[in-house]
Amino acid sequence: QVQLVESGGGLVQTGGSLRLSCAAPGSILSFSAMSWYRQAQGKQRELVASITSRRNTNYKDSVEGRFTISRDNAKNTVYLQMNNLKPEDTGAYYCAAKPHVWGAYTYWGQGTQVTVSS
Repeated sequence: QVQLVESGGGLVQTGGSLRLSCAAPGSILSFSAMSWYRQAQGKQRELVASITSRRNTNYKDSVEGRFTISRDNAKNTVYLQMNNLKPEDTGAYYCAAKPHVWGAYTYWGQGTQVTVSS
């Protein structure tokens, strides 16, 4: 069982920045894609950003231009740089990974809380 570990969450004011990290216990090259999801209180979990093994990226419309997902294969880590944060970005952020292109996200982290104050 692969356990992903997120870090970097915290409390920040509107307009501030945070960088989330997701560390894997082994090589992330074995994953076809890794993503960041978030879940606000009382709402469903939603996809925020994803990156493939070929570094193709995809973003939720509301974070496009403010968030950047990246990966460091040597460190087995995926990052989410979040700039110009808004109160609606508040939530628990989860890292996820899937081994196969057409499969589901199989591996998840425990989550890290991001709170943006107005």
